[in-house]
Amino acid sequence: MAQKAQTEVEIVNIVVSTNLEHAIPLEKMAATLSNTEYNPEQFPGLVIRIKEPKTSALIFSSGNVVCTGARNMKQVDQAIQEIIKALAKINVTITVTPVIKVQNIVASGSIGMKLNLNVLAMRLENTEYEPEQFPGLVYKLMEAKATFLLFSNGKVVCTGTKSEQEVHQAMDMLVDRLQEFS
Repeated sequence: MAQKAQTEVEIVNIVVSTNLEHAIPLEKMAATLSNTEYNPEQFPGLVIRIKEPKTSALIFSSGNVVCTGARNMKQVDQAIQEIIKALAKINVTITVTPVIKVQNIVASGSIGMKLNLNVLAMRLENTEYEPEQFPGLVYKLMEAKATFLLFSNGKVVCTGTKSEQEVHQAMDMLVDRLQEFS
């Protein structure tokens, strides 16, 4: 039996959404807080950049929030708490415990084997590979509900999963599939 490839993977971005169940005065936020950007003619949401943990969030007047940049769920929780603290500075009191929904996890890593992307593009279903435009092969692994960027040096980026467990399951499925062709 062939030896299992040595995989390494780390979560580099978690995208979550939540609702603070309170109307948010975006103009007041933009006028009061220095770490915000708000241009309603171009986009209806306010961008807030949080230093610790290093994250960004889109805040909408409805109370909807989309937060990105966290690398684990603890950082997600900290970022949402920082937003709630920022709102308290403009006298907006959030009384609910926000229900956080993971929308997407991006992970990157290595599968510890060289890949012939030309061969994989021919043999695997659901791939896109245009080496003149981009050096990576895009592979949609339907069973894992994940999309991978594969590079010839064995580096991979995984997106579309919603938990750390799903990331690891998708990576295992990917390696099993790739080993069928090596």
